[in-house]
Amino acid sequence: MISTVLGAIALGAVIGALARLILPGRQSISLLVTVILGILGSLVGSWLAYQFGYEKSGGFEWIPFVIGIGAAAVLIVAYGLLIGRKQV
Repeated sequence: MISTVLGAIALGAVIGALARLILPGRQSISLLVTVILGILGSLVGSWLAYQFGYEKSGGFEWIPFVIGIGAAAVLIVAYGLLIGRKQV
């Protein structure tokens, strides 16, 4: 249980960081928000992949990972618009 939570946090940090890297400009959000949005993006990406018929084949799941990065990027942009901070 603890290893699953720690793994989700670590993967969320990676997905959030990669999402911020693909976005143009500078996002003025904290590391904690990046991790939370990365975790949410990972969950949304996995859910979307399985809704479109993706089946787990064993090993690392690249398709949900990539979709999760895209979902996290959308969440980061939405968060920036929601809080109203100017992002350069």
